[in-house]
Amino acid sequence: MSERESMEYDVIIVGAGPAGLATAIRLKQLAQEKEQEISVCVLEKGAEVGAHILSGAVMDTRALDELLPDWKAQGAPISVEVTEDKFLFLTEKGARSTPMWLLPDCFKNHGNYIVRLGNVVQWMGEQAEALGVDIFPGFAAAHILYDDKGAVRGVLTGDMGVARDGTHTPHYQPGMELLASYTIFAEGSRGHLGRELTERFKLNESRNAQSYGIGIKELWEVDPSQSQPGLVIHTAGWPLDSDTYGGSFLYHLDNNLVMVGMVVGLDYANPWLSPFEEFQRYKTHPALRATFEGGKRIAYGARSLTAGGLLALPKLSFPGGVLVGCDAGFLNASRIKGSHAAIKSGSLAAEAAFDALQAGRKQDELSQYAEKFKQSWLHEELNKARNFKQWFKKGRSIASVMTFVEQGLLKGKMPWTLRNNKPDHACLQPAAECARIDYPKPDGKITFDRLSSVFISNTNHEEDEPVHLTLKDPSVPVAINLARYGGPEARFCPAGVYEFIKTETGDDKLQINAQNCVHCKTCDIKDPTQNIVWVPPQGGEGPVYNGM
Repeated sequence: MSERESMEYDVIIVGAGPAGLATAIRLKQLAQEKEQEISVCVLEKGAEVGAHILSGAVMDTRALDELLPDWKAQGAPISVEVTEDKFLFLTEKGARSTPMWLLPDCFKNHGNYIVRLGNVVQWMGEQAEALGVDIFPGFAAAHILYDDKGAVRGVLTGDMGVARDGTHTPHYQPGMELLASYTIFAEGSRGHLGRELTERFKLNESRNAQSYGIGIKELWEVDPSQSQPGLVIHTAGWPLDSDTYGGSFLYHLDNNLVMVGMVVGLDYANPWLSPFEEFQRYKTHPALRATFEGGKRIAYGARSLTAGGLLALPKLSFPGGVLVGCDAGFLNASRIKGSHAAIKSGSLAAEAAFDALQAGRKQDELSQYAEKFKQSWLHEELNKARNFKQWFKKGRSIASVMTFVEQGLLKGKMPWTLRNNKPDHACLQPAAECARIDYPKPDGKITFDRLSSVFISNTNHEEDEPVHLTLKDPSVPVAINLARYGGPEARFCPAGVYEFIKTETGDDKLQINAQNCVHCKTCDIKDPTQNIVWVPPQGGEGPVYNGM
C-alpha cells in the first residue's frame, strides 16, 4: 500500500445503481435484525446518485417487494402501472400487431410499472443513507487493490486534477484507498473493473461468450392528445434487417411524458450500420411518428446492456469479492428487464457477505452467493430464457418461432441448450463485403444529430485531462479499422466521440472527442480489434441524466 489516505469498511460497493444499493440496504437490514454493526460504503462515479442510470424501463417490482415491502408507503417514484401491451412487427410503411394470445408471458407486463429508473435509484439511495450507509458520489473506483495472496482488498479512487500531459494542476487531489473485508462490484454493463476481474480470475471460463447490446433512449414531452399513461409498445423489424438483433420500445408515463428507445445487438455484422441513425429512423415510422409531432425532446442517453443471459453469466465470486447486477449480466433479455434482477442479485450477495462477516471471515471467496442464486426464483426465471439470445444468432424469423415454442408452448422447460463462443466484436465483416447504408439527414424536429443529443444529456468532462478512451496501439484505428472496416467507431459511438479526419499532409487520423462520451462502453465492446479500452475519467464527470 502507498502513503495515500485510506479508509476501512466491512463492505465496499462499487456503483450506486439498483444492484449496489440493494446490496447496501440488505446488509444494513440484516445488521439491524441481528443487532450488529456493519460499516458499508458505496462509491458512485456519477456526480450524484442516478446521474449515470439509463434504462427503458418497465419494472417488475418482485425483488423490491422483498427488499422494501413498504416501498409505496415510503414514497417510491413507482406509480404508473402498465395498462396495455402492444407488440408490433414493422415493415418500412406498415405495422402488424401481434394478438395477445400469441405472445409468450415474457412479453406481457400486467402488474409491472413504467418508471424513470434514475428517480427510483435516487430514492433507493435515500433509503440506504437512512440506514447508515456511506454513499460517496463523484468518486470513481479506478483500480483494484489486491493483498499479498492475490485476493481483492479494496479499491483505489482516481486522482483528481491531473492535466492531459500527466502533470498535477493546482486542484490536484490524490485518490484514496478504500479497504474492506469484501468488495462488491456493481458497476453496470461492461464495468472496467469487472472486466479486469473476469480476466484475472478467468471467471468466464467454460461460459458462453458474453453478448451485448446498445440501448439508445430519448425522453419526450408530447402533445396531451398523444399521451396514454400506462401504454407499453414494443416493436421488432424495420428499420433493422432480419439478421440484426434488436427492437424498440415506446412507454407512456404520466404528465405527457413518453420514453422511446432502441436496442441493437452489438453482434451486428455490417460495419456501415449506425445504431444511433437506426433509432432516429425508427421514430419516423407512420405508426409512431404522430406520437412525437408537436412534442419536445427533453433528454437523451445511451448505455450498453449485458444480454447473454444465464449461459454467459460468469463465475460470480472470487477471493475478496463478487459481481452483482449487470456487472455480471443478470439482465433477462427476453423480458427486456434487468432492474429486478439487479436488486435480487444484490440482496443475495449481501446475505452471503453478512454470513461471512458474522463468521469472522474476510477476503475469502463468497461461494454461498452462487449457491443462493441457484436456489432463487431469479435463477429459475433466467433458466427459462437461457436460449433467447442464442436463437437470434440464427436470424429474426427462427428466433421468433423458437421463442414462442420455448417460452409460449414449453413454458421454459426445453430439453436443449444452445452454445455461443463468438464474441460480439468478432462478428463485424469487412466493409468491402457489406452494403453501405445511407441515412437521411435529421430534420431537427423528430430526428436529430449526435451533438445536439449529447448536449441534452448534460455530459461534461474537463478538456485538459487525460483522455479516458485509451488505445493499446495508436496506429490500429487507421491501419486496420479504417482500412478494413471503414472506420466503424465513427458510427457505433452514439455520442460523436470518434471522428476520422485528414491531417495537413492529407493522411487519415482518428480524433477522439472524449468530452462527448456518455459512458455507454460500446467502443470497448464493439471495436473489432479490441484496441479501445475505456477507463474512468475524473469522478463526477460524464452525463447527468434527469431520471432516465
